Amino acid sequence: MADKPTETLRDGSLKATIWKNFGDNGNFYTVNLTRSYKDEAEQWHESNSFSGSQLLRIARLTEQAYDRVRLLRQADSP
Repeated sequence: MADKPTETLRDGSLKATIWKNFGDNGNFYTVNLTRSYKDEAEQWHESNSFSGSQLLRIARLTEQAYDRVRLLRQADSP
């Protein structure tokens, strides 16, 4: 996996982080879906759980990540 994400897509506190990975069968991409929040001490954290009201937003963010990964794969092809 790369040291830095290839790209990060956001919708408010929701985030889709795209990582480029290098395997025996060539490059491939993975996506981490997270929600950022602050605790009582004002420290930032990330969670991979989402409330019911966030599900449609995370679904749309996932679709955007899918489209972006598809374009990245095409750019990797010879």
